Amino acid sequence: MASQDWIAKDFYQALGVAKSATQDDIKKAYRKLARQYHPDQNPGDKKAEEKFKEVSEAYQVLSNEEDRRQYDAIRAMGAGGARFSAGGSGTGGFDDIFSMFNGAGGNVRFSTSGTGTPGLDDILSQMFGSGAPTRGSTGGYGSAGSAGAGGGFSSFLRRPQRGKDVTASVSLPLRDAVSGATVKVGSGDGRKVTAKIPAGVADGQKIRIAGKGGAGQNGGEPGDILVTVHVEPHPVYELKGKDVYVNVPVSFDEAALGATIEVPTLQGDAVKVKIPAGSSTDKLMRVKGKGLTSGRGNAGNLFVRVKVVVPKKLSEESRAAVEAFRNAAHGADPRAEFREMARV
Repeated sequence: MASQDWIAKDFYQALGVAKSATQDDIKKAYRKLARQYHPDQNPGDKKAEEKFKEVSEAYQVLSNEEDRRQYDAIRAMGAGGARFSAGGSGTGGFDDIFSMFNGAGGNVRFSTSGTGTPGLDDILSQMFGSGAPTRGSTGGYGSAGSAGAGGGFSSFLRRPQRGKDVTASVSLPLRDAVSGATVKVGSGDGRKVTAKIPAGVADGQKIRIAGKGGAGQNGGEPGDILVTVHVEPHPVYELKGKDVYVNVPVSFDEAALGATIEVPTLQGDAVKVKIPAGSSTDKLMRVKGKGLTSGRGNAGNLFVRVKVVVPKKLSEESRAAVEAFRNAAHGADPRAEFREMARV
Protein backbone atom coordinates (compact mmCIF):
# COMPACT_ATOMS: atom_id res chain seq x y z
CA MET A 1 0.00 0.00 0.00
CA ALA A 2 1.25 3.46 -0.88
CA SER A 3 2.97 5.46 1.83
CA GLN A 4 2.83 9.24 2.12
CA ASP A 5 6.61 9.53 2.54
CA TRP A 6 7.37 7.84 -0.78
CA ILE A 7 7.32 11.24 -2.50
CA ALA A 8 10.54 12.22 -0.69
CA LYS A 9 12.41 8.95 -1.29
CA ASP A 10 14.20 7.89 -4.49
CA PHE A 11 14.17 4.11 -4.30
CA TYR A 12 15.76 3.75 -7.74
CA GLN A 13 18.73 5.83 -6.60
CA ALA A 14 18.95 3.82 -3.36
CA LEU A 15 19.43 0.62 -5.39
CA GLY A 16 21.52 2.31 -8.09
CA VAL A 17 19.20 1.30 -10.96
CA ALA A 18 17.37 3.19 -13.69
CA LYS A 19 13.61 3.77 -13.57
CA SER A 20 13.31 1.39 -16.52
CA ALA A 21 15.10 -1.40 -14.63
CA THR A 22 13.64 -4.89 -14.93
CA GLN A 23 12.72 -6.98 -11.90
CA ASP A 24 15.90 -9.03 -12.45
CA ASP A 25 17.99 -5.83 -12.44
CA ILE A 26 16.32 -4.73 -9.19
CA LYS A 27 16.85 -8.12 -7.55
CA LYS A 28 20.54 -8.29 -8.54
CA ALA A 29 21.19 -4.75 -7.28
CA TYR A 30 19.47 -5.48 -3.96
CA ARG A 31 21.36 -8.72 -3.36
CA LYS A 32 24.70 -7.00 -3.99
CA LEU A 33 23.94 -4.08 -1.67
CA ALA A 34 22.34 -6.27 1.01
CA ARG A 35 25.49 -8.37 1.21
CA GLN A 36 27.66 -5.25 1.32
CA TYR A 37 25.77 -3.43 4.07
CA HIS A 38 24.36 -6.35 6.09
CA PRO A 39 24.81 -5.79 9.87
CA ASP A 40 26.59 -9.13 10.18
CA GLN A 41 29.26 -7.84 7.79
CA ASN A 42 29.47 -4.43 9.47
CA PRO A 43 29.09 -4.95 13.23
CA GLY A 44 28.58 -1.67 15.06
CA ASP A 45 28.51 0.41 11.86
CA LYS A 46 25.38 2.59 12.15
CA LYS A 47 25.77 4.04 8.66
CA ALA A 48 25.91 0.57 7.12
CA GLU A 49 22.87 -0.42 9.17
CA GLU A 50 20.90 2.61 7.91
CA LYS A 51 21.98 1.90 4.34
CA PHE A 52 20.85 -1.72 4.73
CA LYS A 53 17.42 -0.54 5.91
CA GLU A 54 17.23 1.93 3.01
CA VAL A 55 17.97 -0.65 0.30
CA SER A 56 15.65 -3.17 1.96
CA GLU A 57 12.75 -0.68 1.91
CA ALA A 58 13.52 0.24 -1.70
CA TYR A 59 13.56 -3.41 -2.76
CA GLN A 60 10.35 -4.15 -0.88
CA VAL A 61 8.51 -1.47 -2.88
CA LEU A 62 10.11 -1.88 -6.31
CA SER A 63 9.95 -5.69 -6.29
CA ASN A 64 6.16 -5.52 -5.97
CA GLU A 65 4.57 -4.53 -9.29
CA GLU A 66 1.52 -2.87 -7.70
CA ASP A 67 3.58 -0.94 -5.12
CA ARG A 68 6.02 0.13 -7.83
CA ARG A 69 3.19 1.45 -10.02
CA GLN A 70 1.76 3.51 -7.18
CA TYR A 71 5.24 4.73 -6.19
CA ASP A 72 5.98 5.91 -9.74
CA ALA A 73 2.63 7.73 -9.89
CA ILE A 74 3.16 9.49 -6.56
CA ARG A 75 6.74 10.47 -7.45
CA ALA A 76 5.54 11.80 -10.81
CA MET A 77 3.07 14.10 -9.05
CA GLY A 78 5.71 15.33 -6.60
CA ALA A 79 8.25 16.00 -9.36
CA GLY A 80 6.14 18.82 -10.76
CA GLY A 81 5.80 20.59 -7.43
CA ALA A 82 2.02 20.46 -7.79
CA ARG A 83 -0.08 22.46 -5.34
CA PHE A 84 -3.34 21.25 -3.87
CA SER A 85 -6.44 23.32 -3.20
CA ALA A 86 -9.97 22.35 -2.37
CA GLY A 87 -11.55 24.50 -5.08
CA GLY A 88 -11.89 23.50 -8.71
CA SER A 89 -11.01 26.88 -10.20
CA GLY A 90 -8.24 29.44 -10.07
CA THR A 91 -4.51 28.84 -10.13
CA GLY A 92 -2.79 26.18 -8.09
CA GLY A 93 -5.91 24.01 -8.20
CA PHE A 94 -6.17 20.25 -8.25
CA ASP A 95 -6.14 20.06 -12.06
CA ASP A 96 -2.58 21.45 -12.06
CA ILE A 97 -1.39 18.08 -10.84
CA PHE A 98 -2.33 16.48 -14.13
CA SER A 99 -0.47 18.91 -16.40
CA MET A 100 2.14 16.15 -16.68
CA PHE A 101 -0.18 14.09 -18.84
CA ASN A 102 -0.01 16.44 -21.86
CA GLY A 103 3.42 17.92 -21.22
CA ALA A 104 2.00 21.46 -21.12
CA GLY A 105 2.19 24.00 -18.37
CA GLY A 106 -1.50 24.94 -18.54
CA ASN A 107 -4.50 23.19 -17.04
CA VAL A 108 -5.75 19.99 -18.67
CA ARG A 109 -9.39 19.38 -19.44
CA PHE A 110 -10.77 15.99 -18.48
CA SER A 111 -13.85 14.33 -19.79
CA THR A 112 -16.02 12.01 -17.71
CA SER A 113 -18.18 10.89 -20.61
CA GLY A 114 -16.12 7.75 -21.24
CA THR A 115 -14.97 8.91 -24.70
CA GLY A 116 -12.14 11.07 -25.97
CA THR A 117 -9.73 12.25 -23.30
CA PRO A 118 -9.67 9.88 -20.28
CA GLY A 119 -11.95 10.95 -17.44
CA LEU A 120 -10.36 12.33 -14.28
CA ASP A 121 -12.07 9.69 -12.19
CA ASP A 122 -10.58 7.01 -14.45
CA ILE A 123 -7.06 8.37 -14.00
CA LEU A 124 -7.44 8.64 -10.23
CA SER A 125 -8.85 5.13 -10.10
CA GLN A 126 -5.89 3.76 -12.03
CA MET A 127 -3.44 5.57 -9.78
CA PHE A 128 -5.01 5.11 -6.37
CA GLY A 129 -7.61 2.34 -6.68
CA SER A 130 -11.25 2.41 -5.61
CA GLY A 131 -10.52 4.86 -2.75
CA ALA A 132 -9.64 7.69 -5.16
CA PRO A 133 -11.28 11.13 -4.76
CA THR A 134 -13.94 12.06 -7.34
CA ARG A 135 -15.22 15.37 -8.71
CA GLY A 136 -18.52 16.52 -7.19
CA SER A 137 -21.21 18.46 -8.95
CA THR A 138 -19.79 21.72 -7.59
CA GLY A 139 -16.37 21.10 -9.11
CA GLY A 140 -14.69 20.05 -5.84
CA TYR A 141 -13.35 16.57 -5.03
CA GLY A 142 -14.75 14.16 -2.49
CA SER A 143 -14.11 10.49 -1.81
CA ALA A 144 -15.30 7.82 -4.22
CA GLY A 145 -18.94 6.92 -3.77
CA SER A 146 -19.75 10.29 -2.16
CA ALA A 147 -18.96 12.85 -4.84
CA GLY A 148 -19.46 16.40 -3.68
CA ALA A 149 -19.71 15.32 -0.07
CA GLY A 150 -16.71 17.46 0.87
CA GLY A 151 -13.42 16.49 2.45
CA GLY A 152 -11.47 17.08 -0.75
CA PHE A 153 -8.09 15.64 -1.65
CA SER A 154 -6.62 16.30 1.79
CA SER A 155 -9.26 14.00 3.22
CA PHE A 156 -8.12 11.33 0.77
CA LEU A 157 -4.54 11.67 2.00
CA ARG A 158 -5.74 11.12 5.57
CA ARG A 159 -7.17 7.70 4.83
CA PRO A 160 -5.76 4.78 6.87
CA GLN A 161 -2.22 3.87 5.90
CA ARG A 162 -0.59 0.52 6.64
CA GLY A 163 2.58 0.68 8.72
CA LYS A 164 5.98 -0.02 7.24
CA ASP A 165 7.43 -3.49 7.16
CA VAL A 166 10.63 -3.74 9.20
CA THR A 167 13.60 -5.95 8.30
CA ALA A 168 15.66 -7.81 10.89
CA SER A 169 18.12 -10.69 10.93
CA VAL A 170 19.11 -13.41 13.38
CA SER A 171 21.99 -15.86 13.45
CA LEU A 172 21.31 -19.37 14.73
CA PRO A 173 23.54 -22.33 15.55
CA LEU A 174 22.78 -25.23 13.22
CA ARG A 175 21.18 -27.34 15.95
CA ASP A 176 18.76 -24.50 16.83
CA ALA A 177 17.88 -24.16 13.15
CA VAL A 178 17.14 -27.88 13.02
CA SER A 179 15.06 -28.03 16.22
CA GLY A 180 13.50 -24.54 16.10
CA ALA A 181 14.14 -21.62 18.42
CA THR A 182 12.61 -18.54 20.03
CA VAL A 183 14.54 -15.31 19.51
CA LYS A 184 14.21 -11.57 20.15
CA VAL A 185 14.30 -9.16 17.20
CA GLY A 186 14.07 -5.38 16.97
CA SER A 187 10.85 -3.81 15.72
CA GLY A 188 12.53 -0.68 14.36
CA ASP A 189 11.22 1.64 17.11
CA GLY A 190 13.25 0.34 20.01
CA ARG A 191 10.88 -2.47 20.99
CA LYS A 192 11.97 -6.10 21.19
CA VAL A 193 9.62 -8.67 19.73
CA THR A 194 9.65 -12.40 20.40
CA ALA A 195 9.79 -14.47 17.22
CA LYS A 196 9.43 -18.21 16.88
CA ILE A 197 11.77 -19.72 14.28
CA PRO A 198 10.29 -22.98 12.96
CA ALA A 199 12.26 -26.22 13.00
CA GLY A 200 14.14 -26.97 9.80
CA VAL A 201 14.65 -23.33 8.75
CA ALA A 202 17.20 -22.93 5.95
CA ASP A 203 20.04 -20.42 5.72
CA GLY A 204 18.77 -17.19 4.13
CA GLN A 205 15.10 -18.04 4.69
CA LYS A 206 12.78 -15.16 5.63
CA ILE A 207 10.23 -15.44 8.43
CA ARG A 208 7.32 -12.98 8.58
CA ILE A 209 6.04 -11.77 11.96
CA ALA A 210 2.64 -10.33 11.18
CA GLY A 211 1.50 -7.06 12.76
CA LYS A 212 4.69 -6.33 14.71
CA GLY A 213 6.30 -3.82 12.36
CA GLY A 214 5.83 -0.06 12.03
CA ALA A 215 2.68 1.54 13.41
CA GLY A 216 -0.09 2.36 10.94
CA GLN A 217 -1.21 5.91 10.27
CA ASN A 218 -4.72 7.27 10.61
CA GLY A 219 -5.96 4.01 12.08
CA GLY A 220 -4.23 1.79 9.52
CA GLU A 221 -3.00 -1.69 10.42
CA PRO A 222 0.63 -2.15 11.54
CA GLY A 223 3.29 -3.53 9.22
CA ASP A 224 5.16 -6.80 9.60
CA ILE A 225 8.70 -7.75 10.60
CA LEU A 226 10.63 -9.72 7.99
CA VAL A 227 13.33 -11.77 9.71
CA THR A 228 16.19 -13.18 7.63
CA VAL A 229 17.67 -16.27 9.28
CA HIS A 230 21.38 -17.02 8.98
CA VAL A 231 22.44 -20.55 9.95
CA GLU A 232 25.95 -20.65 11.41
CA PRO A 233 28.40 -23.19 9.94
CA HIS A 234 28.89 -26.36 11.98
CA PRO A 235 32.31 -28.03 12.38
CA VAL A 236 30.90 -31.45 11.48
CA TYR A 237 27.51 -31.25 9.79
CA GLU A 238 26.40 -29.57 6.58
CA LEU A 239 22.79 -29.19 5.45
CA LYS A 240 21.60 -29.47 1.86
CA GLY A 241 17.84 -29.22 2.00
CA LYS A 242 16.64 -32.11 4.17
CA ASP A 243 19.86 -34.10 3.65
CA VAL A 244 22.69 -34.00 6.20
CA TYR A 245 26.33 -34.44 5.19
CA VAL A 246 28.99 -35.39 7.73
CA ASN A 247 32.75 -35.84 7.31
CA VAL A 248 33.92 -38.86 9.31
CA PRO A 249 37.61 -39.49 10.05
CA VAL A 250 38.74 -43.11 9.53
CA SER A 251 42.15 -44.67 10.05
CA PHE A 252 44.28 -46.06 7.25
CA ASP A 253 43.61 -49.65 8.27
CA GLU A 254 39.84 -49.05 8.50
CA ALA A 255 39.84 -47.62 4.98
CA ALA A 256 42.14 -50.33 3.59
CA LEU A 257 40.64 -53.38 5.31
CA GLY A 258 37.06 -52.17 5.90
CA ALA A 259 35.30 -51.55 9.20
CA THR A 260 31.98 -50.82 10.87
CA ILE A 261 31.94 -47.50 12.69
CA GLU A 262 29.41 -45.45 14.69
CA VAL A 263 28.40 -42.04 13.33
CA PRO A 264 26.53 -39.52 15.56
CA THR A 265 23.43 -37.89 14.02
CA LEU A 266 21.94 -34.43 14.48
CA GLN A 267 19.10 -36.04 16.41
CA GLY A 268 21.52 -37.09 19.17
CA ASP A 269 21.63 -40.83 18.52
CA ALA A 270 24.21 -42.79 16.49
CA VAL A 271 24.01 -45.08 13.48
CA LYS A 272 26.36 -47.88 12.44
CA VAL A 273 27.94 -47.44 9.03
CA LYS A 274 29.96 -50.05 7.17
CA ILE A 275 33.13 -48.75 5.54
CA PRO A 276 33.95 -50.95 2.51
CA ALA A 277 37.49 -52.27 2.20
CA GLY A 278 39.61 -50.15 -0.10
CA SER A 279 37.73 -46.91 0.61
CA SER A 280 39.47 -43.64 -0.25
CA THR A 281 38.95 -40.14 1.07
CA ASP A 282 35.63 -38.57 -0.03
CA LYS A 283 33.92 -41.89 -0.60
CA LEU A 284 30.23 -41.19 0.13
CA MET A 285 27.77 -43.57 1.77
CA ARG A 286 24.06 -42.98 2.35
CA VAL A 287 22.08 -43.81 5.48
CA LYS A 288 18.44 -43.59 4.44
CA GLY A 289 15.99 -41.58 6.54
CA LYS A 290 18.53 -40.15 8.98
CA GLY A 291 18.44 -36.57 7.68
CA LEU A 292 15.98 -33.85 8.65
CA THR A 293 12.26 -34.46 8.93
CA SER A 294 9.89 -32.04 7.17
CA GLY A 295 6.50 -30.95 8.47
CA ARG A 296 4.86 -33.69 6.43
CA GLY A 297 6.99 -36.35 8.07
CA ASN A 298 9.25 -37.02 5.08
CA ALA A 299 12.84 -37.48 6.18
CA GLY A 300 16.02 -36.71 4.29
CA ASN A 301 19.13 -38.86 4.28
CA LEU A 302 22.44 -38.85 6.12
CA PHE A 303 25.47 -38.90 3.82
CA VAL A 304 28.71 -40.10 5.40
CA ARG A 305 31.87 -38.84 3.67
CA VAL A 306 35.08 -40.75 4.46
CA LYS A 307 38.17 -38.78 5.44
CA VAL A 308 41.25 -40.99 5.74
CA VAL A 309 43.46 -39.73 8.57
CA VAL A 310 47.20 -40.43 8.52
CA PRO A 311 49.00 -40.20 11.89
CA LYS A 312 51.46 -37.31 12.14
CA LYS A 313 53.83 -39.46 14.19
CA LEU A 314 54.42 -43.20 13.87
CA SER A 315 55.87 -45.56 16.42
CA GLU A 316 58.82 -47.67 15.31
CA GLU A 317 56.56 -50.70 15.02
CA SER A 318 53.97 -48.80 12.97
CA ARG A 319 56.63 -47.36 10.66
CA ALA A 320 58.05 -50.85 10.07
CA ALA A 321 54.58 -52.13 9.22
CA VAL A 322 53.99 -49.31 6.73
CA GLU A 323 57.37 -49.89 5.09
CA ALA A 324 56.56 -53.58 4.83
CA PHE A 325 53.26 -52.64 3.17
CA ARG A 326 55.04 -50.34 0.70
CA ASN A 327 57.48 -53.09 -0.22
CA ALA A 328 54.65 -55.60 -0.65
CA ALA A 329 52.67 -53.17 -2.83
CA HIS A 330 55.68 -52.36 -5.04
CA GLY A 331 54.57 -51.72 -8.61
CA ALA A 332 51.06 -50.54 -7.77
CA ASP A 333 50.58 -47.02 -9.16
CA PRO A 334 47.80 -45.02 -7.44
CA ARG A 335 48.11 -42.20 -10.03
CA ALA A 336 47.89 -44.24 -13.23
CA GLU A 337 44.21 -43.46 -13.77
CA PHE A 338 44.82 -39.84 -12.78
CA ARG A 339 47.42 -39.40 -15.54
CA GLU A 340 45.09 -40.88 -18.11
CA MET A 341 42.31 -38.46 -17.15
CA ALA A 342 44.78 -35.55 -17.25
CA ARG A 343 45.46 -36.27 -20.93
CA VAL A 344 41.81 -35.86 -21.92
